[in-house]
Amino acid sequence: MNPKVSIVVVVDVIGALSDGTLRNGNLCMIDDGEQSTGQGTPELCTVVQPGQVVTWSALAVDLQTPVEIKSITFLDPDAEAGDAEAGDAEAGDAEAGDAAHAPERTEGAAGTGNAGARSERNGPGPERNGHAPGRHNPELEVWSGVVPHLAPGVAHQYRLEVQMYEGEHSTLHIASPALMCQ
Repeated sequence: MNPKVSIVVVVDVIGALSDGTLRNGNLCMIDDGEQSTGQGTPELCTVVQPGQVVTWSALAVDLQTPVEIKSITFLDPDAEAGDAEAGDAEAGDAEAGDAAHAPERTEGAAGTGNAGARSERNGPGPERNGHAPGRHNPELEVWSGVVPHLAPGVAHQYRLEVQMYEGEHSTLHIASPALMCQ
């Protein structure tokens, strides 16, 4: 088992901002896992094992407009499919199950900002790393988390929220990717 799985989120920023959605070919997710499904689509299901480190990073197809992962929130497995996938919306639109898995703001050891999610059911969630004091470079930001013991063969969907530049409609999300233990 590789101790780490990397997930890369590639966003066509111009397409996403123009369409107001991460669908329609505006989002491509790939990982370096051996048995994952949905490579190159928003429906990526990354196969993991307990104790493995998962990292997420974002890249923009448009090199002039920055993109960063704003949050990763694991959805309530008891939520109905319609609740979990409400489509793309602004960050203020709450989805069912999000309140129990909302990210907490904490300060890292060196004064760098980290954002993490803690779930009562799934243990620690991903944390955002890569901030340097006084400097912001989204290409250096990496979210990471350790896979807890999860039921094998069950896809654990998460809400991926990306921030593209600034503005009223610059934050979009998708709730179709998942992690699944073997």
